[in-house]
Amino acid sequence: MNIKTYQQKLIPLFFLGLMLCQLAVKAQRGRTHWAADGYQYFRAVEANGIVELDTRDPAKKTVLVSNEMLTPQGKSPLKVANFYLSEDGQKVLIFTNTKKVWRYNTRGDYWVYDIAAKTLKQLGTARPESSLMFAKLSPDGTKAAYVSEHNIYTEDLATGAVKQLTTDGSQTRINGTFDWAYEEELDCRDGFRWSPDSHSIAYWQINAANTKKYLMLNTTDSIYPYVVPVEYPVAGENPSECKIAVVDVTTGKITWMNIPGDAIQHYIPRMEWTTNSNEIILEQLNRAQTESKIFTANVSNGTARAIHTETDKAWIDGKSRWNGGDPVGWEWINKGKDFLWISEKDGWRHISKIDRDGKETLITKGNYDVEALNLIDEATGYIYFMASPDNATQEYLYRIKLSGGNAERVTPMDEPGTHSYEISPNGKIGLHTFSNIYTPYQSEVVSLPDHKHINGTVIKLNTDAKNKPEFFKVKTVDGVEMDGWMVKPLDFDPAKKYPVVFYVYSEPAGATVTDSYGTGRNGEYVGDMAKDGYIYISLDNRGTPAPKGAEWRKSIYKKIGIVNIQDQAMGAKEILKWPYVDSSRVAVWGWSGGGSCTLNLMFQHPEIYKTGIAVAAVGWQLTYDNIYQERYMGVPIDEASKQVFIQGSPITYAKNLRGNLLYVHGTGDDNVHYKNAEMLINELVKYNRQFQLMSYPNRTHAIYEGPGTTLHLRTLYTQYLKEHCPPGGR
Repeated sequence: MNIKTYQQKLIPLFFLGLMLCQLAVKAQRGRTHWAADGYQYFRAVEANGIVELDTRDPAKKTVLVSNEMLTPQGKSPLKVANFYLSEDGQKVLIFTNTKKVWRYNTRGDYWVYDIAAKTLKQLGTARPESSLMFAKLSPDGTKAAYVSEHNIYTEDLATGAVKQLTTDGSQTRINGTFDWAYEEELDCRDGFRWSPDSHSIAYWQINAANTKKYLMLNTTDSIYPYVVPVEYPVAGENPSECKIAVVDVTTGKITWMNIPGDAIQHYIPRMEWTTNSNEIILEQLNRAQTESKIFTANVSNGTARAIHTETDKAWIDGKSRWNGGDPVGWEWINKGKDFLWISEKDGWRHISKIDRDGKETLITKGNYDVEALNLIDEATGYIYFMASPDNATQEYLYRIKLSGGNAERVTPMDEPGTHSYEISPNGKIGLHTFSNIYTPYQSEVVSLPDHKHINGTVIKLNTDAKNKPEFFKVKTVDGVEMDGWMVKPLDFDPAKKYPVVFYVYSEPAGATVTDSYGTGRNGEYVGDMAKDGYIYISLDNRGTPAPKGAEWRKSIYKKIGIVNIQDQAMGAKEILKWPYVDSSRVAVWGWSGGGSCTLNLMFQHPEIYKTGIAVAAVGWQLTYDNIYQERYMGVPIDEASKQVFIQGSPITYAKNLRGNLLYVHGTGDDNVHYKNAEMLINELVKYNRQFQLMSYPNRTHAIYEGPGTTLHLRTLYTQYLKEHCPPGGR
């Protein structure tokens, strides 16, 4: 249920329309390859190869590596999925011919183009095609390292000599990358790091040998069905063992870091070298994710020292979950004597400075959340970050002095909405992207910190937008005030009553009420809901990751399926008081966590919701993976601790179904397994509750694979909604 998987079409449709553009923009943070001066940057352009562009002059374009240079003998030019430059700028590492691993295309082939020698060479030619992962050039530019089939290799760029550094890799002993759960819920994919002196590589080893396999059945791809096993630890099952090692790339000697604690009962979501090539730094989370410890470890002897500890009565929100993408990098300042850290210990998500002895100094202060850290500009003494102190649906760029003080808004006041920035290393240029609920995404280049337009499209609000979604706030009988949006029918007549369709997600992995383009659209509906006469609404309840403080987000702890359902239902009751809402025509729908919410609303509050469409829902929380479910619900170690999972599960309340329910699930879903559908079916059958079921054979959590699948699902969704919740004013 990690929303980042949406970007790769694996949970896309439960956020379709609403979050597509926003996630795509956020995913771009950090992808620009900046030149050393901070004004030029590099991009792969299909017609030209890899080019250098100038932020100050849009007409200037210099080809760094042409398509001719990227053409192996007798073949077509390489299609560049991504590329990386060596520190001296003389070698270009090219990622191509990519294949998917669970969610992302992280396998492929790698080539190196040597600019001075004008040579193009493929790495790992003895390895299987498209099997290399996370290749990196050494800091000194003489070697490359990569993972293939769960082992780590280095390759000398001059001689082509390959050295295998680990030999114990297998399907269950994973070196240099991660298992399903780490990738899905901690965003960990790239699992090794070069030392600053290029002499060693630090890496994760995940041992999933004792992690039980979930056996999925593929019934469509051959005459005889076959089993597809996935190492999938459900809530209550032990995590895979996690250890850290450092290998000398010359001798092959491996030194294991002696990190205190049980290697099975903790997670290590972050690990990097310090500025010292004999020392690494890492974060360790206990299994319940209520305690975070930062360790430094001596590479020579493997000894580790805890320098910082933080605890939380609910959960620790890891860096990878608030800053996006692989948790790669460590925010060092003051020549490696201090680093920046994010925590919520004062009730808000703030930036602190921590020194090597663990002394902590709060930098950002006040009743607002830091949403992302964009740049540390030590030359001018500022930190750039994203926040929205006054409106939780929006996002703006701020800066603050490294010494602390008052945060200064950098984004102009006349551009209300959601902003994102890629800032050049020198802090003087920002690649700025903006949208709001009625303005499509636009990009420009600005100077910083004055935010003056340099080139590209000039940001302009779409003031001529028609029938744009409206934001509103609703307060429940419990005193909970929620943000919401609403799209009214095109021919809206306040004297008539209209059906209302609620779109829900409601869990800690995603918010639906954002002032960004696409909000208010329903990609599952064939046609125009507003034209057909529906009111379309979404609310963000307590527990969603809105920047409203830790109390708002963590009030759902051990209460998923309870707090979010109460808030949504009580919010709906207030909306049903509006004179133009037809309380006899109320529908709700959602995907994944939103599907779970839909089921719970239909079962727990049948007096409100008359029609529901639930897709790929977790029906029984004890079937979902341990990292996600235990983070928010605790570790189910006995019958008492399991009760909170049961109390929040839709299946517990299935016997209460009174309305019209369409349930949809893919049988090849490796995220929310089809077992959830069959458990739900059994419970509904047990109590003679009639419903409609659509199972998509061998489709994953996104239900998009196979000819015609997407249109079929959209048509089914639309016809069911129109039949059971007819559109139009009355």
